[in-house]
Amino acid sequence: MITPVLLAALALVLTGPAPALLARSSWPYRIPRAAVALWQAIALAAVLAAIGAGIALSYSTAGQPGEPRFDPSSPRDLLAAAILALTALVLVKLLWAAGHVAVGTRARRKRHRDLVDLLATPDGLVPGLRVLAEETPLAYCLPALRGARVVVSVGALDRLDDNELKAVLAHERAHLRARHDLVLEAFTGLHTAFPRWVRSEVALDQARTLVELLADDDARRRNGPKPLARALVALAGSPAPEAALAAAKSSTVLRVQRLAGPEPNHPLLAAGTYTVAVLLLVVPTITVAAPIVKALVDAVG
Repeated sequence: MITPVLLAALALVLTGPAPALLARSSWPYRIPRAAVALWQAIALAAVLAAIGAGIALSYSTAGQPGEPRFDPSSPRDLLAAAILALTALVLVKLLWAAGHVAVGTRARRKRHRDLVDLLATPDGLVPGLRVLAEETPLAYCLPALRGARVVVSVGALDRLDDNELKAVLAHERAHLRARHDLVLEAFTGLHTAFPRWVRSEVALDQARTLVELLADDDARRRNGPKPLARALVALAGSPAPEAALAAAKSSTVLRVQRLAGPEPNHPLLAAGTYTVAVLLLVVPTITVAAPIVKALVDAVG
């Protein structure tokens, strides 16, 4: 009975204290790629631990070895079946939420991309770039497997010089190359799957900030930090569509301060973070697999 208790405790820690503590720390901003992996590991490990707790509790509640594996007249077996059914329901809800978010996001992006193609002017020099005749400064990208778009407005072109524009375009292309939208989709799906009364914005907000830092780092390497920092200030507060990734969508102060310092280089911190992420996934995975393997062995035996 100790296994389901430990897994349930792990799930609670990974959905409450651990994210809150990590969100208050500044060190993840030094290693955004490793930090994204850690946040993904925390989210996935929490799900695995919760599902594993249900499986382990169901297995430990069922009849003892040597008894029929399921006896409808046994209250213990009925309770075990109910626990397993509830666990399966949680898993189905998670998968449904992920699919719903993916389909809805892609549909919104396609509608917006069609609208942009209708209203905006293609740039003859930069493939995929569309220029909107809009005085509000806008700069964002619309990811897609095929037909991704980078959108800027006339208002943004008026505010940015050539170097700043190059930095913004490099930032948006970094989002498209790395498919940061898929990272955010996973966090959004998990966020949506939880009931509103236990839902937390922490992991999703941190993921949004970290993918912006990753795109900043790519643009910094290609164009230097100053043009991008100036562009972020010039575009601060600019609106962006819900399904888009925008250069100045969030955490402008943090990002400008980060660009003012030396380029981050913390290999040991990154290696340690990746190690923790792997361990977080391995422990609940093995624990979830253990009762399933044992049940198969008992069935064969």
